[in-house]
Amino acid sequence: MIPSHITIKNKELPDSPGVYFYYDMSGELLYVGKATSLKKRVGSYFTKAHDNRIADMVSNIARIDYVQTGTVIEALVLEANQIKAKRPKYNILQRDDKTFLYLVITNEAYPRPLLMRGLELERLHINPFERKLSPVAKKHFLAVFGPYTSAQALRRALDLIRKMIPWSICQPPEVTGKRKACFNVHIKKCPGVCTGAITAKEYHRIIRQLILFFEGRKTELMREIKKEMEHEARLHRFEQAAKLRNNLFALEHIQDVALVMKEDADLPFAKIEQKEGIDLNGRIECYDISNISGTSAVGSMVVFLDGKPAKKEYRKFKIKTVQGSNDVAMMEEVLRRRLARVKQFPDTWPLPVLMVIDGGEGQVGKVQDVLNQFDVQIPLVGLAKGFDRKQDRLVFDSRNLALAQVVERGKQMFQQARDEAHRFAIKYHRELRGKSFVKKN
Repeated sequence: MIPSHITIKNKELPDSPGVYFYYDMSGELLYVGKATSLKKRVGSYFTKAHDNRIADMVSNIARIDYVQTGTVIEALVLEANQIKAKRPKYNILQRDDKTFLYLVITNEAYPRPLLMRGLELERLHINPFERKLSPVAKKHFLAVFGPYTSAQALRRALDLIRKMIPWSICQPPEVTGKRKACFNVHIKKCPGVCTGAITAKEYHRIIRQLILFFEGRKTELMREIKKEMEHEARLHRFEQAAKLRNNLFALEHIQDVALVMKEDADLPFAKIEQKEGIDLNGRIECYDISNISGTSAVGSMVVFLDGKPAKKEYRKFKIKTVQGSNDVAMMEEVLRRRLARVKQFPDTWPLPVLMVIDGGEGQVGKVQDVLNQFDVQIPLVGLAKGFDRKQDRLVFDSRNLALAQVVERGKQMFQQARDEAHRFAIKYHRELRGKSFVKKN
């Protein structure tokens, strides 16, 4: 129940996505937040126990304003833009600005959307809160968006938008010296920068659409796509017109219910985003093999989200191509089948931010070969068993500085995921052995 002395816009909060604004008695903006449901989210501030910082903020709320949005992803965009424009006291001063995540669009012939921390921008002498890009910033970027309070939500949003606006992080053939299609070309999330299938001018239209979306100008974006669709139809390029029509429809009916699986935290400040580039709260997959002398061999894939098991995402594999005891070859089969699923079912088999393999250099090397063959760049960590948990050894590419920063911090979670993958694999292995025994008898 919201106290009666607090003024609420329109005297009530809608049960819909949007962005809320807290003001004090003097009219100073205290905090900006996004919500899947404004009514439930704002109400939670007045019904749950708080730490001292949150209690201080809540005690000073005198007025609540809000802006409804059609979707959660639009609330995510609006929240970031409002924080940047207004720098509310409790969004900025109660945490280190340098840990915020920003979406930047590089200033290149084929611009790339990248995620950067405030600290990284500071090293380039760029103030991400500037309303307009400085001359220094313009040398590096076409646009800087943020700050975003949730790295996980931003990454999910980008993945969702990429299905409608297929941007690329590839370099063109004139830079790489080859015309090999990246993995995302096959699942229609890259327009073919890597193969030279799109010109710089055509690609800049795509980047402009992405910029329009993150500027919160969705209506203008849809108007541009409709105009382009009609132009293609007049030229009888009906296949291209159909793609644009589908993209337009998808933008009009964004299904982003799962974008924010829960609010960024139960309350603000409860969870500080990590400073490294690999988000340990993101999707992490762990793989294990179980067999006895090569019989009834199986592989398992378990998934952790927000540092916890996500059991609905678990998958099991019956080994089909390997005879005898060869765990390395079995792991290779499992990963080939797993990556093939992405092409077939990109929505239900999303790629993880990190893979953990039960095994040492042999397993890690083979899996890395598979990733390279699929042209997929995912950080990889092997967990080689010691005689006890303290002696478990992490196997990874130490040249990857972002990975090196997180492996020790994530070791305990990796061990938990490895144990869970082992349990899940053994369970499936026993099921197959039981069925095999019944058939023989």
